[in-house]
Amino acid sequence: MKKVISLLVILVCMFAVSASAADKDFFITLAHNLAEDHAVHIAMTEWADAVNSASNGTITINIIPNGQLGSEADCVSQIQAGQLEMTKVSAGTLSNFASAWNCVSVPYVFRDKDHLYSVMNGEIGKDLYKLTEKDGFIGLAWLESGTRCFYTANTPVRTPADLKGLKIRTMDSQMAIDMMNAFGGSATVMGYSDIYTGMQQGVIDGAENNITALRDHADVTKFYCYDEHTMIPDVIVISTKIWNEMSDAQKKVMLDTAADMVTNYKGLWAKFEEEVKAQVGDKVQYVKDVDKPAFQKAVQPLYEALKTGDATTYSFVERIQSAK
Repeated sequence: MKKVISLLVILVCMFAVSASAADKDFFITLAHNLAEDHAVHIAMTEWADAVNSASNGTITINIIPNGQLGSEADCVSQIQAGQLEMTKVSAGTLSNFASAWNCVSVPYVFRDKDHLYSVMNGEIGKDLYKLTEKDGFIGLAWLESGTRCFYTANTPVRTPADLKGLKIRTMDSQMAIDMMNAFGGSATVMGYSDIYTGMQQGVIDGAENNITALRDHADVTKFYCYDEHTMIPDVIVISTKIWNEMSDAQKKVMLDTAADMVTNYKGLWAKFEEEVKAQVGDKVQYVKDVDKPAFQKAVQPLYEALKTGDATTYSFVERIQSAK
């Protein structure tokens, strides 16, 4: 009898270990608002394949592009409502949920791209990812989104004074709006899909974005001006509910493959920018004699406002500026 009981105990223990080792299957939808031939979509598609393979098929990520499930804010709201598992958003959008995310949207907070990569791949990036945990989602990975500059229908922008009286489309981000006010322009918040018509009809005089936006707006753009005011990363976020249900092994698969994606994406993004320039050809004039120090000086009041009015965000800004 003792032998039978011992055997039963062993079998129960073996079953428990086997059950705990068996990972739950996840069928995840990841929505974003970019086209299928955009570098971001291509990178995330390759990442989804890597996740599926490394997780032995227990994690399947289905990517829905082209804003089919709504705007970035819409997708985040769907995650909070339990209707969506993941989305790719601009860090500027995340500031509407956790104001400290504004730190990466502060004009000229990053010295260059190497500085950006150092910050986002380090402890600062990890701390930023946790900011929205209480809101039902967390950051999982980030992707470079180029350097944002002004592009206009008729007016070259070389100094902040050139923006006076111009209506410039910005993201729905208070930092972007405050930046435009500091430069002397008029911020006009609208969706990305409305920019072309807005510039064509004179509703806006221009917009601010990285150079890849010209593949959509070159026909209504005359000048692209290299003031290089921000380097706002894209962030892939995931429902905390889904994340907490994953095993440690599955979480490791997600994080390790995401890190590989970020590394590989650096070259992919640079190639994407060059391809867009080639497509645009001579449709757009590139203005490179920009007085960048004048733009940097114009936004100093934003730093002072953060210092006195938003200590949490400013602490991140200080950490970023101190990072090597």
